[in-house]
Order: sequence, then structure tokens, then C-alpha cells
Amino acid sequence: MRYGRRATIAVALAASAAITLTGCGGGGGGGGNKGGDKPSASATASKTSGAGADGGDTPSATPTQVLAQIKGEKDIEVTINSAVRDSGGFVTVQGVVTNNGTNIFNADSWVGNETALSASGASVAGAVLVDEAGKKRYYVLRDTDGKCLCTMKLLSIQPKESRPFFAQFPAPPAATTQVDFELPTMPPAKITISEG
Repeated sequence: MRYGRRATIAVALAASAAITLTGCGGGGGGGGNKGGDKPSASATASKTSGAGADGGDTPSATPTQVLAQIKGEKDIEVTINSAVRDSGGFVTVQGVVTNNGTNIFNADSWVGNETALSASGASVAGAVLVDEAGKKRYYVLRDTDGKCLCTMKLLSIQPKESRPFFAQFPAPPAATTQVDFELPTMPPAKITISEG
């Protein structure tokens, strides 16, 4: 009787140990992710504003939409990825500047002729949205210091380097969904405004 009891206890302990080991194993693939299944902040960061962006290559889950591509002098290319109207009455245009040339590029000429915006330095401060149907031009917004609500410090863009940019404008009327995006020294591009 004693041996039967011991055998039953041994079987119970072995089964318990097997269940415990199975519980510790799961999670698939280890990989040293000590923070659980949450991706790191850098993996989930999105380029929503472009403010202070350093041109890092943050991966995105879906292919980036292209509304327009503008090719200008010195083999500079501007790709516009989004133009979103928000509920606050603004349109935010985002995209990428790529230097396909062989020389360093500074966006000094993109500031425009308005003296008040010179505080923005090399930037897209001179960008304009043109509503041809409504016969209106919408200029980049600025803060109380006269700096544009746009990406600044577009300096020393190396050959083959890309940098993200954004520019914020007053929103045209809700019925206006197509505008021309104009940047000094570059040809205009027709873009479609989407609702945020």
C-alpha cells in the first residue's frame, strides 16, 4: 500500500512539474524582448509633424502615399505624401525633400521674399497653397515670433540624402479639395486635400 501511495505522489509531482515548465516556455521566440510584446518607442514613432526631424528612416507599416513629386534645379526632388485638413481649420502638408544631386543643398531660396519670415531660416516658409477655383492663395502660418509653422533648418542636405518636411496652412473652404502646392524655385504641383 505504501509503494502505491508513493507512486501516485511521484506521478502527481511529475505532472505538476511538466505543467509548470510548459507555462514558463511560451511567448514564441524570446529575442531578448524584456519589455513584453510592446514594440519600442523608436519602432512605433511616426513622422506626423516633421518638426525637428533629423531625416531618420522610421519604418512604416504601410507604403507611403505619394500625392505629387516635384523635380527642380540642382536635382532636388520634393515628394508630397499627405495634405490633411483638421478640425481646427488648418491643412498640414507633409513630404520628403531628396537631394539627387552631387552637391550639398540648403533650402535658403525656399523661405520666400517676405521679410518677416526670414527668422525661419532655411525652410519651406515660402510654400503656398493656391486655390485656383476660389482665386485665393494660402501662405504658411507663423508663430508669435514670426517663425513659420513648418520644418526649419533644412541645411546641409547631403547628396542622396532625404529629409522629411511639413508646412501648415489655413484651410481652404471644405468644398475645396484640390489645390496647387507651390514652393519658390520649384514647379507647382496639384495635390488633393483629405479630411483628418
